[in-house]
Amino acid sequence: MSSYIHDNFLLDNAAAERLYHDYAALQPIMDYHCHLPPDRIASNTPFTDITELWLGGDHYKWRAMRANGVPEELITGSASSWDTFQVWAETMPYCLGNPLYHWSHIELKRYFGIDELLDPESAASIYERCNDIVAKTTPRAYIQQSNVSLLCTTDDPTDDLRYHKAMATEDMATKVLPAWRPDKALFIHDVSSWNSWLDDLASVTSISINDWDDLWTALAQQHAFFHTMGCRLSDYGIDTVVAEPWTEASAATAFKRARYGETLPKNEQDVFFSAVLEKLIRLDAAAGWTAQLHLGAQRGNNSRLLSLLGGDCGGDTIGDWQHARPLARLLDRLDKDGALPKTILYNLNPSDNAIMATMVGTFQDGSTAGKIQWGSGWWFLDQKQGMEAQLETLSQIGLLSRFVGMLTDSRSFISYPRHEYFRRILCNKLGTQITKGHLPNDIELVGHMVSNICYQNAEDYFQFLS
Repeated sequence: MSSYIHDNFLLDNAAAERLYHDYAALQPIMDYHCHLPPDRIASNTPFTDITELWLGGDHYKWRAMRANGVPEELITGSASSWDTFQVWAETMPYCLGNPLYHWSHIELKRYFGIDELLDPESAASIYERCNDIVAKTTPRAYIQQSNVSLLCTTDDPTDDLRYHKAMATEDMATKVLPAWRPDKALFIHDVSSWNSWLDDLASVTSISINDWDDLWTALAQQHAFFHTMGCRLSDYGIDTVVAEPWTEASAATAFKRARYGETLPKNEQDVFFSAVLEKLIRLDAAAGWTAQLHLGAQRGNNSRLLSLLGGDCGGDTIGDWQHARPLARLLDRLDKDGALPKTILYNLNPSDNAIMATMVGTFQDGSTAGKIQWGSGWWFLDQKQGMEAQLETLSQIGLLSRFVGMLTDSRSFISYPRHEYFRRILCNKLGTQITKGHLPNDIELVGHMVSNICYQNAEDYFQFLS
């Protein structure tokens, strides 16, 4: 049987093939947003088996198995590695039409040299062959094999970055930098968890956090510390922007009441959220960082799974908030004060595509090409249709040529073929336009644009090592 994942997979014409093979495929990867665990990169210890490497923590695959009628015990419970792998193999044929079918077979081919389709009949052989490779392959080897020049992990302000410190002393082929994820500072609605997080922040900074000013002394200290560790990027994972009017006094009052354990009414929670989000982004701007806003995820909908497994377990959905007005208010406040940093906006609801594409165009200021970016298709939109829609809308409303491209947003060391997937989709889109005469039949011209989107734009934009 010929390989399912062949050289021209997803490339429908000769122009697309040339753009991919001569330009896109040659570019390294700058993974500016992922969730790889820094401790695992630092220890560089091989995984136990293919199940731990491939299925551990992957809520995309967990959701598919649940949808296929697999009991939770076999997915996240105490089932053996083989039993979990076997039910994944049984689920695989039912994923036809789902991007997991594409991703999984690209991953099997790229990291394990396996061309066979994964199904119940091939499962035992594939499990054994993968495990032979997993036993002698380190986490860094997967990263290096993927040609990753730099990656950013996702780190809470309470992190002491000990693993990043350790890696900074080594001569590693891939630069590993932290990224600042201060969501928990915002979530005053859960007053018990918020206070617990403040205690952790106080511990790591050696600052008693008893009032509003203490909070900002501690956050500014950690922000500066992250900067010394090479951090140039923040990330805010919030359902939607809240941008209510606020004053230092109103925020300080809300802080004090919540610090004493009082649950605030919704309007006061919104004032506090607005103040903290805006001040955090101003910190980013002052430090020359890029701020990312991931908007639109409705998290933790399945209380049974949330209680059993915690967050990021596959119980999340697309939300339907109206983002345009509060987002515009926030960006405008920052812009008029000269405090709007380079910013990347991500939406999870496809109905918000045109909103995001027009929003980024509204707040460009000429200081940096593509200063305000609309990020690549995220989470539930991280698939062929979602990517094509994002590329097409950005192309029609903004400047696709200035786009900083793909990211993994993944916890898996073998998810880097998502970059290949994106690059093939990008090249097929542009190659089709060349074939139809919608773009000039100039492979070098369009190829230069492809190379930029795949790598160079991100390097120029983030300037991580400056």
